[in-house]
Amino acid sequence: MRNAASKCFHSLLSPFQSIFVVSPSISHLHTHPFYVTHSHELVDSFHAFFRRCLTLHQARQLHSQLLLTAAHRLPFLAASLIAVYARFGFLSDARKVFAAIPVEGLHHLLLWNSIIRANVSHGYHQHALRLYLEMRNLGIFPDGFTLPLIIRACSSLAVSDLCRIVHCHALQLGFRNHLHVVNELVGMYGKHGRMEDSRQLFDGMSVRSLVSWNTMVSGYAFNCDSLGASAIVKRMELEGLQPNSVTWTSLLSSHARCGLYDETLELFKLMRTRTIEISAEALAVMLSVCATMLQVDWGKEIHGLVVKGGYEDYLFVKNALIGTYGKHQNLGDAQRVFLDIKNKSLVSWNALISAYAESGLCEEAYAAFLQMEKSCTDGQSPVRPNVISWSAVISGFASMGLGEKSLELFRQMQLSKVMANCVTISCVLSVCAELAALNVGKELHGYAIRNLVGDSILVGNGLINMYMKCGNFKEGHLVFDSIKGRDLISWNSLIGGYGMHGLGENALRSFDEMIRAGMKPDNITFVAILSACSHAGLVAAGRNIFYQMARKFRIEPNVEHYACMVDLFGRAGLLKEATDIVRNMPMEPNEYIWGALLNSCRMYRDVDIAEETASQILTLKSKITGSIMLLSNIYAANGRWDDFARVRVSARTKGLKKVPGQSWIELRKKVYMFSSGNSVHLNLDEVYVILEELALHMASKNYNL
Repeated sequence: MRNAASKCFHSLLSPFQSIFVVSPSISHLHTHPFYVTHSHELVDSFHAFFRRCLTLHQARQLHSQLLLTAAHRLPFLAASLIAVYARFGFLSDARKVFAAIPVEGLHHLLLWNSIIRANVSHGYHQHALRLYLEMRNLGIFPDGFTLPLIIRACSSLAVSDLCRIVHCHALQLGFRNHLHVVNELVGMYGKHGRMEDSRQLFDGMSVRSLVSWNTMVSGYAFNCDSLGASAIVKRMELEGLQPNSVTWTSLLSSHARCGLYDETLELFKLMRTRTIEISAEALAVMLSVCATMLQVDWGKEIHGLVVKGGYEDYLFVKNALIGTYGKHQNLGDAQRVFLDIKNKSLVSWNALISAYAESGLCEEAYAAFLQMEKSCTDGQSPVRPNVISWSAVISGFASMGLGEKSLELFRQMQLSKVMANCVTISCVLSVCAELAALNVGKELHGYAIRNLVGDSILVGNGLINMYMKCGNFKEGHLVFDSIKGRDLISWNSLIGGYGMHGLGENALRSFDEMIRAGMKPDNITFVAILSACSHAGLVAAGRNIFYQMARKFRIEPNVEHYACMVDLFGRAGLLKEATDIVRNMPMEPNEYIWGALLNSCRMYRDVDIAEETASQILTLKSKITGSIMLLSNIYAANGRWDDFARVRVSARTKGLKKVPGQSWIELRKKVYMFSSGNSVHLNLDEVYVILEELALHMASKNYNL
């Protein structure tokens, strides 16, 4: 197909070969009699060729002809050539064309607009602003095409002061009522979260286009304000304007961003009822909604609309489909969509990797990750994993309890020179917290500071959780104190950290400080504080907080809170109160409730209550073996070997097998795991020698062994 296009291009070019006059310089070209007569014909011919360029090779052929005639220095043709190179993504070539323009040619605004647009469209916003300053220093004034580009560049750089400056600049230059300029200013303030400024500008417009209205709706959508977006659409209809597909897509997006998924579905149904054109962007929004909701059928229906609308070749739509099927663990369909993509982008690969990882298929996710670099199509460069790719596989292994593999992958990521973001660091910090790998956690803390993400709330909360779980309370509290705008997760991590180490008083003080700070606790907060009271034996405080949940904080206790209370009373030896809690619960007790009660029976050797709970535990269909093992141990401790054997046989018949407990220690940046009955550890003799020395030392101090 490309060869055919090239032949067609040459056939168009050949009749005009005679007008290409070879000249060593632009000055000679201006004085050449043929150029004076046919300059307009020459420019028009080249302009026609530029519009018909289908490949980069054709663009470079045209460039060669322009160099032969020295016409590449003509502002109009140079601007067209810059635009063509930018369209094919070769910005460096576009910049070379611009750099070759003589000083006298730089006074044409068309050239500046072309090179600024090329830089803005490719995300080089700072370079675009430098070009604009250079243009103004030459005394060239912008027009209605230049300023929207500059405003767009300022908007993307997200510097508020710069936005105010460019706004004042536009006013000084007399563009107060210029439709395109004001539309861009409205959009700029919206992207910076300053919708009041956007609204003020919008209300002051003497003339509004459909773009103006859509920019306002998009601004509210970007700022997760569904009410504001809906109000603008209603006002738009009242003023006699019909919302188009872009308006509806932004409206859908505003509701989806706010988590109003049911409302988004209803809007989409209304959109179809009114026969509004369903765009590819609208379908992508709906696919993201379907990915979050549990309605698999809706995702398939949207897929049908994708096929019906002819959007199957839209890469971002297919990527959204992979994400939707992946979220519902429909990996067969996700893989089929992925394999159907001809030129797979990085987003496509990341969507598939995330689909595997979130479904618990870590090895499949890692296999796709490794395959990514090896794959390349149509002569394209291989797709390199980015921070999202690495984060997906790291978090996938972490969520399955394979923390050591996550740490290993993180080391590989660092060696690959891929900079971790807040999500990656937070995930690895959670692994360090679970493995008690304090040294690795400290390294990550330094890494976050060096890479200027230490101020992220996500990283801060991860650091609090890591330090507190590793028992380094001082560092945990220092990080907590340094966080600006602490959220509920910050407080919960602090309270939970104190609680799991038995520091109930510290947890209670933090809880009181949290309430005084105006932060409303949630379910997780109460689980953390009740657990803290349980581990520290603070019965009165725990009982008081439990009764305050519904009365003061309007939070109804769930099964986890009742389990904490059973554990609280049971650990304190108040087995009757613990039993009363179980009997009077408004929901059916689960294995955690019975396990907490049974553990208390073991601690206080209360066989009677243990007998009452035994039948409940044995009827449960849960695969959690802890309670059954506790029951068998109670029987064994009381010499009831027949009952002990019966429980063990029942567990074996059900196919239940207890996972042995583990402990670990970090030494020289390596984590060593120990478990009961495992004697394959290296240097085990040395370990036993040290244990014997510790035992003798404890005996000399009269500790009860």
